[in-house]
Amino acid sequence: MLAVRSAQRETKNISEGCMKLRQMQYSKGSKSSELEELPVPQNIKISNITCDSFKICWDMEPRSKERITHYFIDLNKKENKNSNKFKHKDVPTKLVAKAVPLPMTVRGHWFLSPRTEYTVAVQTASKQTDGDYAISEWSEIIEFCTADYSTVHLNQLMQKAEVIAGRMLPFSVFYRNQNKEYFDHAREAQENQMLRSVKDNSGSHGSPISGKLEGIYFCCNTEFNTGKPPQDSPYGRHRFEVRADTFFNPDTNLYFGDFYCMYTAYHYVILVLAPKGSTGDEFCKQRLPALDITNNRFLTCKQDEEGDGSLVFHHAQDVILEVIYTETVDLAVGTVAEISGHQLMSMSTVNAKKDPSCKTCNISVGR
Repeated sequence: MLAVRSAQRETKNISEGCMKLRQMQYSKGSKSSELEELPVPQNIKISNITCDSFKICWDMEPRSKERITHYFIDLNKKENKNSNKFKHKDVPTKLVAKAVPLPMTVRGHWFLSPRTEYTVAVQTASKQTDGDYAISEWSEIIEFCTADYSTVHLNQLMQKAEVIAGRMLPFSVFYRNQNKEYFDHAREAQENQMLRSVKDNSGSHGSPISGKLEGIYFCCNTEFNTGKPPQDSPYGRHRFEVRADTFFNPDTNLYFGDFYCMYTAYHYVILVLAPKGSTGDEFCKQRLPALDITNNRFLTCKQDEEGDGSLVFHHAQDVILEVIYTETVDLAVGTVAEISGHQLMSMSTVNAKKDPSCKTCNISVGR
């Protein structure tokens, strides 16, 4: 396995020999016999791709195979057009690994990010007694794309969100703010329906729902002093409100989707509400951690055992919940009215980029 430490241990030796290596790469004369003897990796294959790792293997000619002591791996984001060249003054390549049996795992959150296209090329190398390296030609350039967060990674993210979720407050409605034109268009051109749209790229870069899950955003946070939805919103002065049990009830599944911040003190948790057996439910089952609707740290629905047995609802106080409902919504199931507060555009999360340096909402995998 190629890990961060393997690269760090070799950096010093490579730095000392880099001048000779550059001369070998850019010399106008003939290549050294040592360079010609080392086999060039052929037929490179990438497999077992995750958000921050992949396996790599290749074929090599048998000649001089026993002389290979190291592999040099040039890994670049695809948008970098100057790959496979000595880009740094001191270190001739990004990753160095001892010549271990193939396939070899390349792993490291400090240079691999989820949902990112990369190019990779490989050299074989032979470490000499003086510390320098003889190297082969670069292999062909291979392209691949890293994966989304797995449910294992999302569970780690969820555990971090649970730490700061705070106490649970009661609520009774879900609401969605937009401008007047949005609701007019829904009535006049969409047969009174609010239609689903594909989730934008806000939040964690590795979120498996970004750009894929279809749904409608709703809020449910309340002001702790009034118990009602806030009168300010970044999305518009008109608000659709619907009773909480319309979307959230024992026939609904609840999933954790993401946890992030936008270089501010506010932290956001994305949850998904999907009617059991729906298309959205099937999508989430394969990708997101499921939550017990009666017992979790973010959003609960349970029967009122001390009252008439009706459903009661609670939300976490210390995070801003973004709830995606996976179905089309008829405006007739709720009401639309103008709010009295301000439109706080700075609070908008549309395509918001997650702060990769925040220790509260990042995990130790690709950002």
